[in-house]
Amino acid sequence: MRILIVEDSVSLTDALESVLKREKYTVEVVHDGEEGVAYAETGVYDAIIMDVMMPKKNGIDAVREIRKKKIGTPIIMLTALSEDSDKVRGLDCGADDYLTKPFSIPELLARLRAVTRRKGEIIPDDGLSYGGVTLNLMTFTLISGDKSIKLSKKEAEIMKYFFDQPSFVAQRDQLISKVWGFDSEFESNNLEVFISFLRKKLKFLGAPFTILPVRGVGYRLSDNE
Repeated sequence: MRILIVEDSVSLTDALESVLKREKYTVEVVHDGEEGVAYAETGVYDAIIMDVMMPKKNGIDAVREIRKKKIGTPIIMLTALSEDSDKVRGLDCGADDYLTKPFSIPELLARLRAVTRRKGEIIPDDGLSYGGVTLNLMTFTLISGDKSIKLSKKEAEIMKYFFDQPSFVAQRDQLISKVWGFDSEFESNNLEVFISFLRKKLKFLGAPFTILPVRGVGYRLSDNE
């Protein structure tokens, strides 16, 4: 699971990065609101931890901009402001949760688990569902009615990306970064091989949708014609 931390305190980001990596999260860190918005636009993160008081663009304005761009990534705001009006302002701007500094690490981890559970249509057994098709994330299996088919781990991660944001166009570079990592040397042309396998598996299941290319951009889910 990939987390973006947007916080100008280097000591705090170092501590959070260390804790989250120990919990097996993949972590990216930026130190101002403008960079936070730019990184959030990639759509590759499962959650964002956003400070309020930052240079260039404060957290409130950054979250508003992220939401205006139709990016639904869960956001937890961190701030030293503790008045109820400050919390209401943070939540009203589009944040999913709010933590006042100082906070406990166990509470942050619990809130992080909570907001990521709410992302997408969650069903039992660590699964996601879209268009009558279920993706079981424990067994890497696609299920539709009485039919099921196994996926590779990477195929399951690609389908999770689509199911998390079914109305979005998945850009090739973003999809590769999400599944293979920012520093991966995975070739864009090879992505089509994985997409082709997934199309065939969706067809086998009789799914009412498929994955279509968007010329020069990437891929999207689309109803079968």
